[in-house]
Order: sequence, then C-alpha cells, then structure tokens
Amino acid sequence: MDIQQLLGRVTDSVTVKRVFGEPIERDGALLVPVARVRGVVGGGGDGEPDAEGSGGGLGFTARPVGAYSVRAGAVSWHPALDLNRVILGGQLVVVALLLTVRSILQRRRTG
Repeated sequence: MDIQQLLGRVTDSVTVKRVFGEPIERDGALLVPVARVRGVVGGGGDGEPDAEGSGGGLGFTARPVGAYSVRAGAVSWHPALDLNRVILGGQLVVVALLLTVRSILQRRRTG
C-alpha cells in the first residue's frame, strides 16, 4: 500500500460520525451522543529506492464524554461519568494519604 492509499483510508476513517453518534429521539427529546476520538498515524522506510522495507499504520481510540439533549428548542449538555477515572483518582488519593501517614510515623519514631 502506498502513501496515497493510506492517506485515503485515514481520510475515510476521520469523520464527524466518529465524534457524534446517531441522534436518538425519545419522549419528545433529541439526544446526540458525543465521544472524544484520538488518532495516531505513523510510517517509515529504510530510504533505499528499490527496497521494500517500508510500512505504516494508524490507530484510533474513542471515549464517551456525554450527550447533547434538545427539548422544546433548548439545548443542554449532560457529561458522562467515567467511573474508571473516579476509581483511579480515589486510589491515588489513598496511596498519597498512606505515604504521608507513614512518613509522619517514621519521623515520630526517629525524633
């Protein structure tokens, strides 16, 4: 695959539909899900004109961030709760607290 084909595939993959989901209509409200999409593209070769040692690739990640709701002409934003981030944040706080308590106790023993 040459670079033009790769760029064509990347262009086809990066669309607004990767960020905004299909609208959903319920109980007179229109919901539009929204995600954060991140992509990485890379490629390389050995620089020799007759060599076949080249390649490339791309990768995408998507994470839901919330939804827009439209009801009676008013638009509002509803953020998504990422429970994994909440749990990780709590764990980091507990580890920092335990290290602080340990440091205080060690100072009292030596002092």
